[in-house]
Amino acid sequence: MKNLHINALALVMLLGCTVSNESKTNGISKKLESYKTVRLTTDLSVLTEKEKQMIPLLIEVSKIMDDLFWYEAYGEKEELFASMDDPATIDYLKINYGPWDRLDGNRPFISGFDQKPPGANFYPFDISKEEFEASELEDKNSLYTFIRRNAEGELISVPYREMFKKEIKKAVELLQQCADLAEDQSLKEYLTIRGDALLTDVYQPSDMAWMDMKTNTIDFIVGPIENYEDNLYGYKAAHEAYVLIKDKTWSERLARYTALLPELQSGLPVPPEYKTEVPGKDADLNAYDVVYYAGDCNSGSKTIAINLPNDEEVQLSKGSRRLQLKNVMREKFDHILMPVSNVLIHEDQRKNISFDAFFGNTMFHEVAHGLGIKKTITGKGTVRNALKEHATALEEGKADVLGLYMITQLHEQGEIDRDLMDHYVTFLASILRSVRFGAASSHGKANMIRFNFFQEYGAFSRDEATNTYRVNFDKMKEATNALSERILTLQGDGDYDGVADLVTEKGLIGDVLKADLDRLKELDIPLDLVFEQGVDVLGL
Repeated sequence: MKNLHINALALVMLLGCTVSNESKTNGISKKLESYKTVRLTTDLSVLTEKEKQMIPLLIEVSKIMDDLFWYEAYGEKEELFASMDDPATIDYLKINYGPWDRLDGNRPFISGFDQKPPGANFYPFDISKEEFEASELEDKNSLYTFIRRNAEGELISVPYREMFKKEIKKAVELLQQCADLAEDQSLKEYLTIRGDALLTDVYQPSDMAWMDMKTNTIDFIVGPIENYEDNLYGYKAAHEAYVLIKDKTWSERLARYTALLPELQSGLPVPPEYKTEVPGKDADLNAYDVVYYAGDCNSGSKTIAINLPNDEEVQLSKGSRRLQLKNVMREKFDHILMPVSNVLIHEDQRKNISFDAFFGNTMFHEVAHGLGIKKTITGKGTVRNALKEHATALEEGKADVLGLYMITQLHEQGEIDRDLMDHYVTFLASILRSVRFGAASSHGKANMIRFNFFQEYGAFSRDEATNTYRVNFDKMKEATNALSERILTLQGDGDYDGVADLVTEKGLIGDVLKADLDRLKELDIPLDLVFEQGVDVLGL
């Protein structure tokens, strides 16, 4: 990776490193205990011998993506690690990809560091929005450029393919080795085209190729994908990787829901102009076991489901793929959701909490990303560009509430026979699980908007005698429709100010909720997971 400059952020890093030994006494070990360690394994007997040979190579590519994300999130990690002699602090740095606690509002957990820069390391630390917006750099809004300063202090852009030239070259060589081993033709083509994308920063053809994969057992998501790390504008994509093994039995159970997407789109609770887009017909829904996480997806709280690609043109042309990460989902349900429910859900509704409902709610969250609108109806371009740094938070909020809306509609149509109350109570329990991540991230803001909106609407209430929460069935349905309409309208209008007001008004954790969450801390219920993963864990 190139070091083009030492900016103010780098200076803060160096100053922070000089005092890091103080971290030994600041409770880092306690913070580590808030993560439950689980092993990422699966049944590898479903793989052919060549597929088994691919897995270590894919893991090596993933490790490269991990290094690239470290640079994007923080900078040069080796300088930071070299200044540390406390193993617990180093472990916590690795979980957070820097000295800022992702589950505690991105507050620094090492002395000498200020609050995390909203633009992470994608932009100069001292950049202002006015300076950026006045700049005439043609590719400044690109997903795949860093913004830097030249020797004269002027803003310049540096494409990812140049910043990471050496690392990408190695990753592409490994991807080609995997492509040579691949027996599934669609996987072979995707790995080759994805390698070309890393070299050129042109990802749409490889996204199309990924959408065309239907018969592969191994899946590999790799590259700069999500833009959650960029809290300045939400423009810059961060590197990550998942190595996945398809569960074909579970996937067959899910396949029938994709055919219902056009009908679900037409039934959304908004005027017709907000639902004119038709979901792509090639969308699919599958279940996987994850055997390796790297980079963005491995930072802080861990993803349990994926909806990709993000490219609006690909979504409109081919739809999107929804990947349910079954093994990690089960770990979160067993180790976190159930213990949280036993404390915060009213005793008479705990019977309604189930893994199948948790799986279904998560699945339809991902399906919901494909519904609604991708381009504003007011001439402001894509929703993502119009809403800037608020786009991802609102999109996550949309997926949460629309997922529940869809489950309600499908239940009324007889497509889902499970008790609807199971989905509602498990949904509430999931909110209480995920609001513990705080309100700093896009998912965190979405969690709090949903929690506060639903509580004010009466969708659930808090029992003062037991300090527990209980779902109000009828109000839950009404709140789901009301919040769905509000979010879809804000997106369709590209209403940046309206979204900013919503985040400011409802994206906060209140004192009562905070006290309830503190009770969970006292009981040592994990906040999230950390993984033992890799070739040794898999026995390869």
